[in-house]
Amino acid sequence: MEMDPVLAALNQTVLISGPGPFVLLGVPGLETLHAWLAVPVCLLYMAALAGNVLLLGLVAADKTLQAPMYQLLGLLAAADLVLATSTVPKALAVLWGLSAEISFAACLAQLFVTHVAFIAESSVLLAMAVDRYVAICQPLRYGALLTQRVVGGVAVAAVTRGACVMAPPVALLQRLPYCGQRELPHTYCEHMGVARLACGDTRPNVWYGLATTLLSPALDFGLIATSYAFILRAVCRLPSHGARCKALGTCGAHASVITLFYTPALFSFLAHLFGRHTVPGHIHILLANLYMVVPPALNPVVYGVRTQQIAQRLRHLLRLCWVGAVRGVSPERASHSSE
Repeated sequence: MEMDPVLAALNQTVLISGPGPFVLLGVPGLETLHAWLAVPVCLLYMAALAGNVLLLGLVAADKTLQAPMYQLLGLLAAADLVLATSTVPKALAVLWGLSAEISFAACLAQLFVTHVAFIAESSVLLAMAVDRYVAICQPLRYGALLTQRVVGGVAVAAVTRGACVMAPPVALLQRLPYCGQRELPHTYCEHMGVARLACGDTRPNVWYGLATTLLSPALDFGLIATSYAFILRAVCRLPSHGARCKALGTCGAHASVITLFYTPALFSFLAHLFGRHTVPGHIHILLANLYMVVPPALNPVVYGVRTQQIAQRLRHLLRLCWVGAVRGVSPERASHSSE
């Protein structure tokens, strides 16, 4: 039986242009709490913006923070800013009832940028683990192996890796047929959430989503764990207790950030793939929102507290700002007067 020419043309148009705008439902089952849920998300987002912009500014402007370790921190702060900003503003608009619709193109762009930022941040954390491994296990070669050029290569490789990993699922989503289902039970667009709105075969999306989880964050986490195993072996061979504590202290902030980043993210990914009937939907969505704002908000705090040189420069900057505010002069003039 041949398809009506009008219907065939309509289907072809839908496949080319994509479906109509989706409607983001927020957190199903907790609609009455949306406005209250938005408050901590907004506060954490503001903290993430302030902390990461401050950390990025310190690394960029302070000549004493030009070592590869601190430049990698700058990359981490940039990835955190992109990760949070790609999702949280729209999530807040949904939770506050300001705007729930999102076009198909904007939805694909959002999930592409979000996942690229996530993969890039995972890559930067892996590079930071390698940095700590070289600093502790091969300190004499640290200056030769880790240079500013290497850090620049890490930045390009992290973004390129994320883009290459996320290009296929976006193409798969564009090729799927959509039959009118427009309601997306989430606060932002996510790969498998969008795929489930399609009326075609989504098995390639499921398997590719599993592969990217295993070959991106899971692989990075395994390599980071391996590097820390070598670090612990090297630390245990140090002769004095003080040297061992100092070596482990340089890894403390990084280990804390790894825990904050990977734990909720991997749980959220695996729950979305396999736990649809075991993990309540609102729990999954809440966790997905938390891992978009909690690590970006806490990373600058962790590094500001655990990294001595950053803490010193931050105290110095705050002291200059305070002196400038009291005297009515700029921080630059306050710096010159204090010297």
